Amino acid sequence: MKEHLQLIKRYISRNIIQDKFMNTLLTSLMLIIMTHEMPKLPYANNALEPVISQQTIDYHYGKHLQTYVNNLNNLVPGTEYENKDLVTIVATAPDGAIFNNAGQVLNHTLYFLQFSPKPAHSEPTGKLAEAIKRDFGSFDNFKKEFAAASVGLFGSGWAWLSVDKNGKLHITKEANGSNPVRSGLTPLLGFDVWEHAYYLDYQNRRADHVNALWGIIDWDVVGSRMK
Repeated sequence: MKEHLQLIKRYISRNIIQDKFMNTLLTSLMLIIMTHEMPKLPYANNALEPVISQQTIDYHYGKHLQTYVNNLNNLVPGTEYENKDLVTIVATAPDGAIFNNAGQVLNHTLYFLQFSPKPAHSEPTGKLAEAIKRDFGSFDNFKKEFAAASVGLFGSGWAWLSVDKNGKLHITKEANGSNPVRSGLTPLLGFDVWEHAYYLDYQNRRADHVNALWGIIDWDVVGSRMK
């Protein structure tokens, strides 16, 4: 399968096949083979301003995430992960290129889909709100702990709010492209503290970036991730 994918790419890139119909057909076949796709943003690229600028979305979503998706689709054909879903790959793949790129595709998919330019609620509701109050004492306490984890993470990585199989919430720091599914947790909310996520807008002021993100969290989406 991997050899077939590479052959199709080579034919298209070198214009060996001049017929437009055949090029379209082969491109469609290549897309079928490449099962992992970019998430569709539920908002315009400039909709999260001033918290996240259009320029950052253009680069972070349009270039960084696209590269992770492309890399993953080039890596998995011919491996045991070829027909596995993203969560399974991240949970089971050993450290290395497949895990790194799959982790970042999963991380960024959850990340970009948790935002809204006009959230319906300024804090969690329902089951998630109850769990936060139970496990952290209050929403304000949770925000302080989560922000501290985000700002205090050394180097590149993610801060995550996750839930375990018993319904208990956990805040974890994940280095580089790792994700809580690696530990059997279900990720609910993630803050990206790689510099590419905020440097165009906030330079070295990571704490300002983290504090600003609270204003665009779609708590309905985050809450829906609880099982």
